[in-house]
Amino acid sequence: MLESVTEFRQLDLADTLLSALDSMGFVAPTPIQAASIPLLLTGADALGKAQTGTGKTAAFSLPVLNKVDLSQHKPQAIVMAPTRELAIQVAAEIKVLGQNIKGLKVLEIYGGASIVDQMRALKNGAHIVVGTPGRVKDLISRDRLHLDEVSTFVLDEADEMLKMGFVDDVTWIMEQAPASAQRVLFSATMPPIVKQIVDRFLRNPERIDVAGENRTVSQVEQQFWVVKGVEKDEAMIRMLETEKDIDASIVFVRTRQDTERLADWLSSRGCKAAALHGDIPQSLRERTVDHIKRGVIDVLVATDVVARGLDVARITHVFNYDIPFDVESYIHRIGRTGRAGRSGKAILLVRTNQIRMLRTIERVTKSRMEEIQLPNRDAVAAARLARLGQELETQKEQATLEAFVELVGKLQETIDVDAATLAAMLLQRQQGNRPLFYKGPDPMIAAIEREQQRRERRGNDDRGSRGGERGERRSYNNADWDTYQLQVGREQGVQVKDIVGAIANELGLTKEFIGAIKLAPSHTYVQLPKKMTAEVATQLKKLRIRQNEAKAVVVEGEVLREHNPRGGNRDGNRGGYRGNREGNREGGTGGRRFDRNRGGDSRGSHRGERNHGNSDRPRRTGGERSSNA
Repeated sequence: MLESVTEFRQLDLADTLLSALDSMGFVAPTPIQAASIPLLLTGADALGKAQTGTGKTAAFSLPVLNKVDLSQHKPQAIVMAPTRELAIQVAAEIKVLGQNIKGLKVLEIYGGASIVDQMRALKNGAHIVVGTPGRVKDLISRDRLHLDEVSTFVLDEADEMLKMGFVDDVTWIMEQAPASAQRVLFSATMPPIVKQIVDRFLRNPERIDVAGENRTVSQVEQQFWVVKGVEKDEAMIRMLETEKDIDASIVFVRTRQDTERLADWLSSRGCKAAALHGDIPQSLRERTVDHIKRGVIDVLVATDVVARGLDVARITHVFNYDIPFDVESYIHRIGRTGRAGRSGKAILLVRTNQIRMLRTIERVTKSRMEEIQLPNRDAVAAARLARLGQELETQKEQATLEAFVELVGKLQETIDVDAATLAAMLLQRQQGNRPLFYKGPDPMIAAIEREQQRRERRGNDDRGSRGGERGERRSYNNADWDTYQLQVGREQGVQVKDIVGAIANELGLTKEFIGAIKLAPSHTYVQLPKKMTAEVATQLKKLRIRQNEAKAVVVEGEVLREHNPRGGNRDGNRGGYRGNREGNREGGTGGRRFDRNRGGDSRGSHRGERNHGNSDRPRRTGGERSSNA
């Protein structure tokens, strides 16, 4: 029966939902939607497995919206997501799908935002709540989020959520769920930890397994550039001006402040750019989208949330100025181009300490990105001159030029110059902030040479040494990190997973931006990047872990040593700042790193399993232990 579902109108959905889908241009459901919606409408528990980016959000949102009772003011559905960014995105999509349901209230709750405002919003009523497990648990514990009328619980990206250390929170929340509530779990993979949740809380769940290639990824040419030699702003100008067959583009950044800053910077260099973010009034957002459709602007600098569902035929390129927090966001970003059979290209700007996230994206999407080099300055200048030549070519036959020819003659007489010199003077004025030629060395060339020398040195160092391949695996330097002391530790019941969860969820930092963690009885040391945005630094000051203020302060000295892949020993603290917790007697390369996108296997959670039956288990010394974030 499900095989025959080819249009949303064949499903038992309310007219308000069907009209919203029509207005968004959605006619046919994706395979996961066609398989899930009829089943979830019956109220049965379900376990869905599908590749990320295949439409899972609408698959569970449409059935939830279909049975919303607007006369009830307490939450009727709780959707849990692993990160605040995904929670915001899911809530935004639910609001769009339910745009024709008058009076619908969808509330997103997550760490890092005012809990007082969220409590006030709950008091005023919310039909659907989308949140991160930590904040959902917190509000339930404060008796502000009531579950007595909840009829559906959804765990989205369950494998990612549980690998991030939210097992205890999810378990506690599900224990509070009404016995009659429907339980729905979606996960890209099914590691043992997810299976435990399924076996414990889902009652004879129907299983939905939709495999297949992700069409969004396959239709878009993907490339990446490793940031080096020049600033990312300069890199964006070079790419925007030298990319072939570029019409309009979206540049994705992480914060509202960056959308406005980068859009202003690009505009000052001659690009027709505009910012788009969640704080912009709806009327202005609609006008901005209309401008890019009509060609008034060519570059849209946007955050993830507002660009979800954006479909503009002119968009040929997507630039990931900031690497996304998760694979789902990446797929949604690049899905803004290459639509309806059109060609598209996506380019990712990635720093060296983000290469692992890039490889994760490749692995999960089953695609391969091509590394590119940034065009040198002369190539940019040549592109500008060629474009100017094309514009003048179309102008030379215009009849209105005759009046200007007379002006040229008058100017020559007035300032006493020949025609060639006058033309050169006008060209100089024309270039503005976009030079038509450059003088002096290009910093990009020097950066490439330094990179080649570094690789040669690293290759020489690794040859003949034990574990050469491992030695290349990381290139961290303590100069890139600050060590913070958090005023919480084991005495407050804090575990490594609590530190990781709080940083990942409330600060919005992914695994690449969390260094070593060293847990002690009354405090904790953690490495975080030196260069954090002002927004993240502000959130760090407000960080709470297990209801305790972290009171993070920077500490000096080698509290956490720079890792040395060959200098480890059995105590797990001296073999490198990543620690050695897997019983590897030969040194610090055994430490495991938090990877929220890694598929499940027998190796345990992101903290690594302790093999109690292994006689080579590392011994702990002193009152502190070092662990990998």
